[in-house]
Amino acid sequence: MDKYLRNWRQDALNKGQHDAAIYIGDKVLALSNSDGDAFWLAQVHFSNNNYTRALAILSKKDLINRSLSCRYLAAHCYIKQGRYEQALILLGEDNPIHLIQSVQHNARRKLAHTNGLGRHITQRGRGERDRIEYSEERERDREQEKELKFQAGMCYLRGLCWSKRNAFDKAKDCFMAAVRIDVQCFEAFDQLMKNSLLTPAEEIQFLNELDFDSIRTEEPAQAQEAAHLTKLLYTTRLSKYSSPQTMTDATETLATHYNLADNPDLMLTQAETLYTQCRFHEALAITTQILNSSSNAEREDLDQNPDVMASLGHAPNLYPLHIACLYETSQHNTLFHLSHTLSLHAPHESYTYLAIATYYLSTARIPEARRFFSKASLMNPHSAEAWIGFAHTFAAEGEHDQAIAAYSTASRLFQGSHLPSLFLGMQHLGLGNMTLAWEYVLHAFSMSSGAGSVSAASSVTASRAKTEEDTNRLNQLVFTQPHALKGDPLVIGELGVILYHQTNLNVAAKLFKRGLELAAQLGCDMSAWVAVRGNLAHALRRMGRYQESLDQFDECLRQLTGGASSILSGLGKNFTSMNLSVDSGAISTGLTAHSVSAGYEQRNLLAAIHTARGLVLLSMMSRTREAVEALHEAVRISGGDAGGGMAGTLLTRAMEVWAAEQDNEDDAEDAFSEDEDDTEQPQHHATSRAGTGRDFQQPGIHADLDMNDLISRKLDKDAENLLDGILMPSYSKYGRQPSEEIPVQSGHNLGRRRAPGEQSFEVEVQEPSQSWSTRARRER
Repeated sequence: MDKYLRNWRQDALNKGQHDAAIYIGDKVLALSNSDGDAFWLAQVHFSNNNYTRALAILSKKDLINRSLSCRYLAAHCYIKQGRYEQALILLGEDNPIHLIQSVQHNARRKLAHTNGLGRHITQRGRGERDRIEYSEERERDREQEKELKFQAGMCYLRGLCWSKRNAFDKAKDCFMAAVRIDVQCFEAFDQLMKNSLLTPAEEIQFLNELDFDSIRTEEPAQAQEAAHLTKLLYTTRLSKYSSPQTMTDATETLATHYNLADNPDLMLTQAETLYTQCRFHEALAITTQILNSSSNAEREDLDQNPDVMASLGHAPNLYPLHIACLYETSQHNTLFHLSHTLSLHAPHESYTYLAIATYYLSTARIPEARRFFSKASLMNPHSAEAWIGFAHTFAAEGEHDQAIAAYSTASRLFQGSHLPSLFLGMQHLGLGNMTLAWEYVLHAFSMSSGAGSVSAASSVTASRAKTEEDTNRLNQLVFTQPHALKGDPLVIGELGVILYHQTNLNVAAKLFKRGLELAAQLGCDMSAWVAVRGNLAHALRRMGRYQESLDQFDECLRQLTGGASSILSGLGKNFTSMNLSVDSGAISTGLTAHSVSAGYEQRNLLAAIHTARGLVLLSMMSRTREAVEALHEAVRISGGDAGGGMAGTLLTRAMEVWAAEQDNEDDAEDAFSEDEDDTEQPQHHATSRAGTGRDFQQPGIHADLDMNDLISRKLDKDAENLLDGILMPSYSKYGRQPSEEIPVQSGHNLGRRRAPGEQSFEVEVQEPSQSWSTRARRER
C-alpha cells in the first residue's frame, strides 16, 4: 500500500497538482513515519511557497539535527523568508574545508575504477563475496556523494547569508568552497560569476583548480566526456576579458560538437563577447534573435501581438545586454517600446526599470534616469548595471563627488570588476586629482589584465610619474611582461590620458599605441577606438612629430567616414564612460556619450578632428593653405555655430598668417627685383644715396644671409606676432598675465610662447580624452 500511495503522490506532483501531492504525501508519512517521506512532504510545501508548513514538518522528531538534507531544507526556508540570522545559526559559520581533500581522493578512486585499475575477480571461489563487497562499496560511495552534495548546498546557502549581510569576502569563500566540494553546484559558481566576485585572472585560476574528474555518470565510460562538457559550459560563464581564445574555443566546441549553436545561453555568450569588442550591431542582432525565438505554442500568440510576446519570457540576464545594445546603436524608439512593454507585463522585475532608466538617459533626461536606476537597484541590490547607471547620471551632470560615492559602492559590491575603479579614476581625473586618478586606473589595469593587485604602497603615483622609477614600473606592467596584452584597451588608454596631462608625452604615446594594438588583437571594431587614436595624434602633435600626428588624424577621418559611432571627448573635458553591460566579470567598454542625437555627436567629432588637423598643419612650415582648408571644413561641419567656436578663431588667424605669407612672398619678389636693378645701375644708386647722408643698405638684406634665410626670419617674426595675439584671450581666461611667458618645450610652433602652468594653447581645441566607454562595457 505504501508503494501505491507513493506512486500516486509522485504522479500528482508531476502534473503540478500540489494540493493532491500534499494530501497523499501526508497519508504516506502517517503510514511509514520515515524521515524520507517527511523530507519529501516538506519539499512539496517548499516548492509551493509554504515555507512555514515545511519548517513545521522538519521540526518534528528532531529531523533538522538528525538529517543533513532536512537541515539544508530548513535553512533554505529561512532564507526564502528573509530570516538570514536564523539560517546562518542553523548552517554554522565555518565551511567544511576538510571535505575538499575527500572529494579529490574519491575522484582518484573513481578514475581508477573507470580505467579498470580497481579490484577484479580473480578466483572463482571468491567471486560472489567480491561482488557483494563491491556492491557495498558502491552504496557507500553513493551515500557519501549524497552527503557531499548537501554539504556543498549548505556552503552555497551560507554564502547567500553572508552576501545579504554585505560580507562579500566571506560570501566568496563560501561559494568557492561549495564548487570545490561539488563541482556540479552551479548555483554557487553562477553567484561568483554574475556578481563579479573574482577578477578575470582569478576566474581562470579557479576554473583550472576544479576537480571535474569527480563527476559520476550511470555509465563509467562517459564520465570523462561529462567532465569535459561541464568544464566547457563553465568556461562560457567566465569574464570575456579573462581569456578570449579560451572562450572562443569553448563556444565553437559546444556549437559544433554538441550541437548547441541555437541554444539561447550560448548565443548570449557570443553576444557578450561581441559587446566587449564594441561590435554593437552584431551583438544586437543576436540578442534580437534570442528575443524573437519562441516555441510553437507561443507562435499562436505572436500572430496576435508579436512585439509583446517577443519581449517576454526570457532569461533575466538577457535584458541588460539587449538594453545596452539598443543604447549603443541609438535605437531610442525600440528602447522606448521595450520599456513600455516590460512596464505593463513585468512590473516586478528590476530589468524593467533598468530599461526605463536607460531610455531616459539616452534622451538626456538625467533626473528621470537617476530615479529609475535607483528603483532598479532597490529591487535588485546586486544589479551591477543599475548601480553603474545610477553613478553615470551624476557623472553626466558633472557631479563628481556624488558620482565618486556611487562608483565606490559599486566597487565594493562587485569586487572582481575593473570598471568601477576605472570610472573612479576618470572622476578624479575630472577633478584634477592626478594621484588618485592614477592609482585607481592602474588598479583597474591590474584587475583586467591579470597583472596582480597593486597596493597603495607600490602604486605609481601621478605626482611622481615623470621620475625614472615610475616609468620603469609602468614599462614593467605594460611593455615588458607577457600578460600586458590582456584586459580592457580602454584602461590602457586612460593611463595614457593621465600621463598626457602630466606632460609625459613619450610614455603616453606608447600607451595609446599599445591600447590600439590590444583592441586589434581582441578583434574589436576599430572605428569604436577613434578616441584612443585621436589621443595618440594629439600626443604626437605636442611632441613636435607633426607628420605622424597628421597621419593618425587622417586615419581617424577614414574610420569615421566609414560609419563609426564612437565619441571623441576633449582632453580638457573629462567625461565618464558609460557601461550598462556588466556580465560575469565583464562589463564592456565603448559606449557613446549621453547626447540626444548620435548624428549631432558625429558632427561634433568630425569638426574636432578637422580642427586638430588644422592646428597641426598650421604648426608645419609651408602648409598654411592646407590648414585653412581643414579649418574651413571644421567650421562648415559645425554649422557655423557661435562663429565656429575654436575652429572659427583658428581659421581667422590662419587666414591672417596665410595673407602675411603672401605679402612676404611679394616683398621677396620686389627685393629680388631691386637687387637686380642695383646690379645693373650701381653708380646711380650710390649717387642718390650719398645725397641723403645715410649709408647704402637695402632694407632687410644682409650680406651674410641668403634669401631663404631672410624669408624664414620674416615669416617667423610675423607668425610670432600673430600667435601672440591668439594667446591673449587664454591669458585672461586662466588669470595669467601676457608678460609671464616661457618657450614651448618641443616642436616648431611658429615661435609661439605660453604662460607658466598653462596646459598649452592646444588644450582649447576639443581633444580626445576618456571616451564615453566604448565597453557601460563595460560590469550590462
